[in-house]
Amino acid sequence: MTSRIPPLPALKAFLAACRAGSYTAAAEELHITHGAVSRQIRILEAWLGQTLFVRSGQCMVPTLHAQAFAKEMGDALAGIDEAARRYGRGEATQLLRISAPATFTMRWLAPRLPAFYQHNPGTLIQIHTATTQQLAMTSGFDLVIRLGAFNNDRFTAQPFMNEYYTLLAAPSLLERQPLYTLDDLAGHTLIDTETRPGYWQQLFDLAGFIDRGNLNWLRFDHFYVTYAALIDGLGIAPAPLPLLARDCELGRLTAPLASLRIAQRTYFLLTPAGVAKTRLHHRFEDWLLAQGRDSGV
Repeated sequence: MTSRIPPLPALKAFLAACRAGSYTAAAEELHITHGAVSRQIRILEAWLGQTLFVRSGQCMVPTLHAQAFAKEMGDALAGIDEAARRYGRGEATQLLRISAPATFTMRWLAPRLPAFYQHNPGTLIQIHTATTQQLAMTSGFDLVIRLGAFNNDRFTAQPFMNEYYTLLAAPSLLERQPLYTLDDLAGHTLIDTETRPGYWQQLFDLAGFIDRGNLNWLRFDHFYVTYAALIDGLGIAPAPLPLLARDCELGRLTAPLASLRIAQRTYFLLTPAGVAKTRLHHRFEDWLLAQGRDSGV
């Protein structure tokens, strides 16, 4: 079967000329002569049976057809480059694709990444954040971070950090309206999250508190909206630690009844079956395990 892949040297010269805007600039970029660029583009035009460049004054400029072709070829080569980085071995592989829960990424992982980059220059951590409805999507990644128990042959799993929920609120709110016991909830707005149901009832059951129907409720669909409401002092909500520990350290949130702890679960590092761990993969796993230990929960 005749190959339908264009000659790569010709394609390289063509893309450089489109990107640089002229044969001369492309020659400088590729460290070859102007004539060599011209010859490679003629080869590609003959292969395609299509004119790619036309003269405009003293320059050769790409046609609209050539510009569209360059965009598709550029995207295709970028995909090849990413695949080579992902499936290569050793120090050459500097890309790690991760899927992680959205709140975990925003409030715990992202603030720590600059420290990882400082000790691992030249690497790239590409993170796809998963909302509650997307947590089942785990394909296409080198490493997956999830909360809960995992015991199947689709992954190798490593536990790295525990999480629990307790009541959190803005210090300014509690200065106006203290909360010493759950009986003081009658003077507060209780924030509930649809994607994390049942946590208030767990707290009530743990403390032996009975909701007599006189509580004020505010309900949001996603936790990141609840988080923003907590920071703004709109109410009180069960919220995860150590995910929000940094907010407590910075004085944005506080735990008025810290001994009330519910919903303790474990975060796992999941490597999909068939993914060969690179050196970057191992370094990132070791770093995350250390970060989880330092969280001390």
